[in-house]
Amino acid sequence: MTDMSDRVALVTGASSGIGRATARAFAAKGARVVLAARRKHELDKLVTEIEGQGGKATAIKTDVSAAQDVEKMVAHAIEVFGRLDYAVNNAGIEGQWAGITDLTEDEWDRVLDINLKGAFLCMKHEARAMLDGGHGGAIVNIGSVNSFLGFQTGSAYVASKHGLIGLTTSVSAELAPQGIRVNLVCPGFIDTPMHRRAREIVGDELYDEGLIPNVHLQRAGRPEEIAQSIIFLCSDEASYITGTTLTPDGGYTLTI
Repeated sequence: MTDMSDRVALVTGASSGIGRATARAFAAKGARVVLAARRKHELDKLVTEIEGQGGKATAIKTDVSAAQDVEKMVAHAIEVFGRLDYAVNNAGIEGQWAGITDLTEDEWDRVLDINLKGAFLCMKHEARAMLDGGHGGAIVNIGSVNSFLGFQTGSAYVASKHGLIGLTTSVSAELAPQGIRVNLVCPGFIDTPMHRRAREIVGDELYDEGLIPNVHLQRAGRPEEIAQSIIFLCSDEASYITGTTLTPDGGYTLTI
């Protein structure tokens, strides 16, 4: 696997789950890591952990739905580490699950602002930094199996994740000739705080008897497993992969 010791990686939503695991994976490969999320205290703990293991990391509180925050986030990466090579746009929320007749406009806007507009704003500023640096780069957006599959009461979340497919393929077509690859990772059931909240809503019985049996591997995935997919797409080993969707879901979408 590519040595990333001279590279800089930015990870949004790095305070927990897949984002946290991805930041750790980049650091283990030698990359200098920029951690972004709304919960700064969690980021600071991760910085301490990474530095305690000999890595280099910095943290910045960021709301990806706010253009000013995103611009500051990328500027911070350049100020601290001098360049940007990899960007993982992982920040996202599930929002409130509600039927279409009950879903409020404010809640719709909140979910789309973070999950979809946030990815747009991040790529806008990440791409500028990569182009200015002249080294090329790789961007990975994080979708979901719900980028393909809908579910009752999930219209805002599902719409935001579907939108990432079109956003990713369009930006890939634009940036690939300039040396920047853009891909989408769509995880299945992964043992994260968001996933555990969803399990509480659907109930253990439906989860254990109705959902997990449709996963070929018969289990939820681990955040670290998804992190390795992300690392691969950023690496030089994936140099001919852009505009595509990788679906590490244990075989779930092949069954549905």
